[in-house]
Amino acid sequence: MSTVLESELNAAPAAPLLEVKGAVATITLRRPATHNKIEPEDLVVLRGYLAQLNADKSVRVIVFASTGKSFSSGFDLGRLGSAAGSGENLFERFTDEIENARAVTIAKLHAPVYGGSTDLALSCDFRIGVRGMRMFMPACRLGLHYYAHGIRRWVSRLGLGAAKKLFLTSRPIDAEEMLRVGYLDVLVDREQLDAEVQSWIDDLLAQAPIPLASMKATLNEVARNEYDEDAARAAYLASVKSRDIGEALAAFAEKRAPKFTGT
Repeated sequence: MSTVLESELNAAPAAPLLEVKGAVATITLRRPATHNKIEPEDLVVLRGYLAQLNADKSVRVIVFASTGKSFSSGFDLGRLGSAAGSGENLFERFTDEIENARAVTIAKLHAPVYGGSTDLALSCDFRIGVRGMRMFMPACRLGLHYYAHGIRRWVSRLGLGAAKKLFLTSRPIDAEEMLRVGYLDVLVDREQLDAEVQSWIDDLLAQAPIPLASMKATLNEVARNEYDEDAARAAYLASVKSRDIGEALAAFAEKRAPKFTGT
């Protein structure tokens, strides 16, 4: 049975929607008339959803999806000046919160992705796209020096050459090149998208919850040059002492699927 959070019930019809079904949460952008442009008030809703999901350890996978002809065109640049008045970039904070979410995140890209939402998707652990889509990052063309953590993420995940090409030329790239440079993890026909996303969800939910979360965190720290060896060793020891590792070994010996409890 699905669970819709109370904050969603109080939101406007076009606000992002959160639905939780068991261990999987889906956050859907719902402004198709404006290519799912993200407004400042949407950031409040989205960040609230992430905070609630981080606190709910039963949720192990978060899928970002949308409706309409585009996945998203990013943050509403028409409101960038007022949003930046405090000196704090809330969209940057939001994408960092996606990257650091406890659960594994998947961007379900059914259509083109532009602007800041290219980083929203890149902040996710995995991106699954469809043939015929494209992306581009027009920050430089629009006179904007992109926020620092976004640039770091692009270079660490795509490499310097791909990041320079995308940022400094503002050229669109097609789905095949998105796959080639590592922006997409897999590329499928549009009618296969739902099944492909479900396949990834099934694989992720088959893993032991404790190392799934701790290894995600450590891998991200390594990518950001923030590796904490003491924390990584502590995570290793916690997994060795968990009940789940005993269950995994027993299941292997008994030739059955393990039943993990996250303990």
